This record gives sequence, structure tokens and C-alpha cells, in this order.
Amino acid sequence: MILSIDSASVTASAALTDGENVIKSEFINAGLTHSETLLPMIKRVMQGYDFKELDAIAITAGPGSFTGVRIGVATAKGLAFDAGIPCISVSTLEAIAYKHIDKNAVVCALMDARRMQFYNALFRIENGVVTRLCSDRAIALEDLKEELKTYENVILSGDGAELCYNHIGLDNVTLADEESRYPDGVSVSKSALNKEKISAAQLMPVYLRLSQAERELKLKKR
Repeated sequence: MILSIDSASVTASAALTDGENVIKSEFINAGLTHSETLLPMIKRVMQGYDFKELDAIAITAGPGSFTGVRIGVATAKGLAFDAGIPCISVSTLEAIAYKHIDKNAVVCALMDARRMQFYNALFRIENGVVTRLCSDRAIALEDLKEELKTYENVILSGDGAELCYNHIGLDNVTLADEESRYPDGVSVSKSALNKEKISAAQLMPVYLRLSQAERELKLKKR
């Protein structure tokens, strides 16, 4: 039984699953209010169950909003330490891809990294099997455009998908429906099923680049 959590972007979600069986799940799209909404959501999902019954806590550890990622990872670590259970670190981009498990296509998972750059990874989905085609990365729109030209059927998904679609101008690319564009607790749980369990102490946020504040400080020092 796994508690799966996502707060890496503008949405937040939690799900309690037993294998592929979804016991309870919640999803909210209310902007970056995760410090107020995440724990109450988790408590509602876990109602009737004890945290010590869990086999693991899965969390989208990044990439994504620096604040959202920190809140999610800190919450997962705190719950795991308290209950003495392991954690599973899940890529936010991979959780986005698992929202399209019923498609046969290349899913281009995108999160807006500002200045026409995206946190991105590509996944091929065939007959319910998800295959990663590249590592998580930060990539400029023009570089991504050249790469996507080589694929036949591409679905753009994630909170950066609409921005990318409006500027990329490729006929082989479609935009995912809004309701399937964001990761949720269920897609996090699917991504976590075959991943290694780690201790709460080992769980760390995954950032693909420095935060804006850190970049500005670095420029000042130069």
C-alpha cells in the first residue's frame, strides 16, 4: 500500500493505492497554496488508515516549482520519519507521462522553466508500457523543436505544454486535454510501482538548475 503525493507544480494531489487498486485520491488546482492544502488533503486520503500500514510514501521530488518541490519532499520525509516507512522518489515528468498510459504515442512532458525554456523528458508509450527516451533536462524551445521533428506522433503534456504548443508549430504535435495534463497521486503511484525504496534521510529534492534567487546572487558576485 502506497501513499503518493504531488506538489511540484501549480496542482497538488494525493492518492492511497494498493498495487493498481486506487483506494482514495484527491486533486486540487488552486495555484501554489500547497503549504495550506497538502497536509489536510493527505489526512483526508488516509482517513480510516494508519500511516504505519503503508509500505512506502511516493513523492514527485522534481523537477518543478522550487517551493512546491520543497514542500512535497519535506512533507514526505516528515511523515516517513514519523511512521518509520521508506520513500520512493518519482520524477514529476515521468508522473506526467503516466497520465497517458492508454495512448500509443511519444509523450513530451513539459514544465515551464521560464524564458522559453522547459523542464522536459520524452517517453514512448506502447500498449500500456512506458519507456523513457531521455533523462530529465532543462531545454530551450528551439532545441526541443528540432528533436520532436524526428517523431511521428507526439503529445505535449504538463503545465508547460500549452505554452510550448503555441510556439512550436509542428504538425506531428498535439496538445493533451487539460484534465490529463497534470500529474496526480494515481499517476505518481503507477510510476512508483517498480522503483527502489529509499530511506527518508536519502530522499532529496531534484533541481535541474539554480533557483532565480540563486542565479541573481551568482550574477551579483560576478
